[in-house]
Amino acid sequence: MPKVTFLGAAGTVTGSKYLVEAEGKRLLVDCGLFQGLKELRLRNWNPLPEKPASFDWCVLTHAHLDHTGYLPRLVRDGFHGPIYADAATIELCNILLPDSAHLQEEDAARAARHKYSKHKTPLPLYSREDVAPVLKALSEIPRSAPFTISPQFTVRPHDAGHILGSASLELTITENGKKVVVLFSGDIGRYDQPILKNPEPPPACDVLLCESTYGDREHPAASAEDALAEVVNRVVKRGGQIVIPAFAVGRTQTIMYIIRKLEDANRIPHLPVYVDSPMAISVTDLYLRHHEDHDLAYTADEKNGNPLDAYTVHYMRTVDDSKKINDVRSPAIIISASGMATGGRVLHHLARLAPDRKNAILLVGFQAEGTRGRALEEGAKILRIHGEDVPVGAEVVNLRQFSAHAGKSELLRWLGGIPSPPRQTYLTHGEPQASAALKAAIETQFHWPVALPQYLQTVDLSAPK
Repeated sequence: MPKVTFLGAAGTVTGSKYLVEAEGKRLLVDCGLFQGLKELRLRNWNPLPEKPASFDWCVLTHAHLDHTGYLPRLVRDGFHGPIYADAATIELCNILLPDSAHLQEEDAARAARHKYSKHKTPLPLYSREDVAPVLKALSEIPRSAPFTISPQFTVRPHDAGHILGSASLELTITENGKKVVVLFSGDIGRYDQPILKNPEPPPACDVLLCESTYGDREHPAASAEDALAEVVNRVVKRGGQIVIPAFAVGRTQTIMYIIRKLEDANRIPHLPVYVDSPMAISVTDLYLRHHEDHDLAYTADEKNGNPLDAYTVHYMRTVDDSKKINDVRSPAIIISASGMATGGRVLHHLARLAPDRKNAILLVGFQAEGTRGRALEEGAKILRIHGEDVPVGAEVVNLRQFSAHAGKSELLRWLGGIPSPPRQTYLTHGEPQASAALKAAIETQFHWPVALPQYLQTVDLSAPK
């Protein structure tokens, strides 16, 4: 019987990994890092319950690290098969995975230098050397046409509207001449948002695995432009600076796009904007090149020059460039990774700017449990950064309008586009309360059978007899 095992993203938002089996063959859908709570992060260090060498193939929904960031460990631990993804996802992985390894090496070296690790010799989860074989294993599949992986598995991507290259995967499984269609939602994007097209309507399927990140809440109805303009003008008036922990893929580009639109309309002053993330800078180049993902409004804006450039923008590639921001004393906007403040250069800016009430910290995306971003969201007055306690005096603003994940009603809108009810729906990629809320909404609105899978649970995908 065909079956799927939930190796991640069950009962939590991160660590997406789904092992699909049919006729003795094994396909891994996504291979992400666990992030957030320590008990989740420790899973990254534990051997997988199934040996990676026993997996035949891997296919990716999109490039975010909670869907791809475990690949170097998977390959290092014995996986030797091809890793399938669309062209944009492959290009993003060539940027994100080396950067992830670099940051982990930096964190391990810093912990050793300052002796704030419990381990005598702190080690990274993986190194840049571990990334090289992953990049060689990446193999391109069509963006929206069926691709046969093997006699057992055929996959067809559908645009998910989440980030560049993001897709929902329609997987047709064939076993003993019988077919079952399983739809993996990946991360569903927003409707009518800047830059990217709307999510495509989903195809019919027998079994659905759907994300539920925002299954219990809506995003604010107020426009992102209005909300950002209000914060910028308020902070400038008091002479402060704004630091934005932002995901390098998607969020940084959206913020830059809206800053430029506000500047064009003279709704905010032309402040110096520092993009302090080499990865975000490289990703922005990809966003400019991959026109197939752009919506009509963004395409029209491109005719007037680069829509992702503020009037006074500084791209800080090197560590020395980043350190120069410390000398800036006038109002400015600093955009830096990581988006949940779990690591990266943004930590240095938070350590410097968080204590001062003149400044503001803007949260512009989902903040998982156990991250510094979630602590800020919940009103923490102290942040632990690089082994030191940093007081938080700065204004903390959560601009949920910038989220790239569908809110509850948007998820229901996407689900409502499925031509016929799935035989079974599993909700993943959500914290328990979010998944439970979406489950109740689906059962009420659509009357579908919905289950909340457990970590490491295996379920039968074949039709009941």
